[in-house]
Amino acid sequence: MAVNGVMQTEVIGKAENAVSTDPDALESGYLQLLHLVERLHRQLLDVIKDELERLGQTDINSVQALLLYNIGDSELTPGELRSRGHYLGSNVSYNLKQLVEKGYIRDERSNTDRRSKRVSLTQSGLDVRASLEGLFQRQLASVEQVGGVNQQLIDDTNKALQRLERFWADQVRFRL
Repeated sequence: MAVNGVMQTEVIGKAENAVSTDPDALESGYLQLLHLVERLHRQLLDVIKDELERLGQTDINSVQALLLYNIGDSELTPGELRSRGHYLGSNVSYNLKQLVEKGYIRDERSNTDRRSKRVSLTQSGLDVRASLEGLFQRQLASVEQVGGVNQQLIDDTNKALQRLERFWADQVRFRL
């Protein structure tokens, strides 16, 4: 009996790990994933907005704060920001202009190509970035205990999202 119990457990485990061939299940799961990705991004922006309000930082929005976070210590062109952060072109241009005017970013024309600009953070921009880094570190300290999200789940999720990113990029690149 014990042998059968072990064999049944192994068979059940293999069935759970098997790839689903049910097209309805795939469609349902894929559509749910699309909605989750969109909602998660909006929720992240809400979390950042809440942190900015808590700090009294009301002159920038959460998209702009995330842009500052993603620039970090780098000196980048707006094109590099678009490709790295997957921002839309007009949104990057508008938000960079706003952040320059508010003193969070400095932009300098390239010495070799006067049409090209490079942007980097001012001290005020670095301060906002540090605030977001603190927020993310606080979340990291409790994500496993409170959120039930462990290292393996994070690794598996990252792997799945990277595959989707590659799939979607190929859809655009190769017009599939």
